[in-house]
This record gives sequence, structure tokens and C-alpha cells, in this order.
Amino acid sequence: MPFHLYHFAAFVISALVVLTTTPLVRQIGLKSGRVDLPGGRKVHATPMVRLGGVSIFLGTLTALLLVWYTGGFIDAAGQELAPPEEYAIWGVTIGGLAFFLIGLMDDLFGLSPISRLLMQMAVAAIAWHVGVSINFLTVPFHGLISLPVWISLPVTIFWLVGMANAINWIDGLDGLAAGVSGIAAVVMLVVALFMSQPAAALIAAAIAGGALGFLRYNFNPAQIFMGDGGAYFMGFTLAGVGIIGLVKSVTTAAVFLPYLILAVPILDMSAVIFERIRSGSSPFVADKRHLHHRLLNAGISHRLTVLFIYVLTLWAGSLALAVSGMPSGIAYALGATALLSYTGWRLRCRCR
Repeated sequence: MPFHLYHFAAFVISALVVLTTTPLVRQIGLKSGRVDLPGGRKVHATPMVRLGGVSIFLGTLTALLLVWYTGGFIDAAGQELAPPEEYAIWGVTIGGLAFFLIGLMDDLFGLSPISRLLMQMAVAAIAWHVGVSINFLTVPFHGLISLPVWISLPVTIFWLVGMANAINWIDGLDGLAAGVSGIAAVVMLVVALFMSQPAAALIAAAIAGGALGFLRYNFNPAQIFMGDGGAYFMGFTLAGVGIIGLVKSVTTAAVFLPYLILAVPILDMSAVIFERIRSGSSPFVADKRHLHHRLLNAGISHRLTVLFIYVLTLWAGSLALAVSGMPSGIAYALGATALLSYTGWRLRCRCR
């Protein structure tokens, strides 16, 4: 079977499993009382099940196992993966499992922030050890620099743990985290294939199918939330694919791509932390300073707020397509810019 059909299969299988299992997970959550109650900074008005990440994880895992069983994990030359690349693939998949379990434990039993952080850092360090490592950085006015081991380790941990929490932090409106993750995963899939990284692209395809399939039940008005398990799983996996699938070509553009594709959650998290520190608050205490909260406070509807952030994510992804050198990448970026301009104009009209 042509290798690109494996990516289509991974996307479809993951989406179908999520579409099938999510109602079951919701019923189990309701019967067991595992719900998120309204109040405080939360915008939902009724108790909601927070275990949707279980179905996203099951969909992604099922898709990847079936593709692996049928021989879909191959390199660009059509050969079986060599140990270094194979170890990195396992690092992302098993690391994603560990991050999912950390989030699931938090959803079920509640974990302290420090215990979550320490476990996440330990998993990220193990992933770095098996090859999910950032070995280059782009420095303004200097270009590309190689990182020694003692810098590569903390930078990699910061990236993996930071992105997992960034996706979790934007999971504040119905469908927001799932849509942003799904769009980012589709862009990573396209760019990874263009950069001849089919194995990493398979993981992106499975994540994309799971995230976008989950929107059937998670888009406003949501029937279920993904919870910390789903957000941590998708955040870590996207960050891992960014390392093993995009930062392979030792060029300034390639190293920059993951940060551009995931710019929306990165900038949102950075801005919130800066504002909290500037106001003398703890950077880890939840509040309503996120972009989606600010748009809601400006009078924008729930759905339009989510759709605007989708378009913003798509625009950032289109810039990555252009920067990667992909044919028609600039045309995609121009089209996304026009869409963003129109959406921004609609927002201004609503704010008046």
C-alpha cells in the first residue's frame, strides 16, 4: 500500500474510534459522578464529564497500532525504521501515554501542581534520553546554533512540558483545545510529509483524526470535556512530533517550524504568565486573562471566539507552510491572511 494511504487510514481510524467511544465514556462518567461542576472562572452552566481524553487516547493508540501491525511505520525510502528513529517514535508514543495517565490521575483523583510538574519533567527527560531531543536553536542575528547536552536536556523538557500545559491552559471554551490541536496536527502532518518524515506524520495524522473527531461532541454546546488527560496527551504528542518530524533538517527554517505552528497556545500562555507576574500574582494560579476570556469580556459570542482562534491557528500554520518552502505555501498563507482579516473585521463589528 502506498505510504501516504497509511496516513489517511490513521486519520480515519482514529476519528471513527473517537466518534464511537466518546458517548460510552460520557455515560460512564455520568454514572460514576466524574463531572466538572460549574462556577468560578468556568463558563459552562451544567456539570460536564471531563474524561473525553480517554476516547482521544484510545482513537490515537488504535490507529497507530493498526498502522504499525500492517507495516506502515517506514522511513522516506520505504524501509523499516532504523533504531535511532524508531526509538524517537517510541519516545513520543510512550511519552504521550505517560502524560495521558498523569492527566487522567488528576481528572480522577486530583494531583498537586508540583507533583504533576515533577512527573511531567521526569517523563520528558526519559523522552529526551531516547532521542526526542532539541539539539539546535535559532538565535536572532546568529542563525542556527548546536546545543550541548547540558542545554539540550532542559530546553527539551521545557518545550515538552510547556506545550502540554499550554494546550491544557487554552482548554477553557467548548471545542477550543480540540480544534486548535487538530488544526496544528494537520499542518504538522503536511509539513512532516513534505520534509520526508512519514513516521512522525503518522502520529500527527492519528492525533488530527482524534482531535477533530472529538469536536463532534465537544464543540459548543459541548456534551463532554477532554480533561487534563486529553490536553496533556495532545500537547506532549504535538510537541514531540514537532521535534522528531520537523526539526530534522538542520536549517533555520526547520528549527523554527514547531514554534510557528503552535504559536497561538505558546503566545497565550506566555502572555498570561507575564501578566500574572507583572501584577504580583502567582503564574500558576488560574484566572481569566487568557485570550478567549478577553474576547468573551469584549462581548464576542462563545462560538465566534472559538472560530476566531481557530482561524488564528490556521493562519500561523499557513505561515509555517510558506516558511518550509512548500510549493504554493505562500498562496496558502495569503489565503489564510485574507480569512483572518475577514474574521477580525467581523469581530470588530461585534465589539462596537
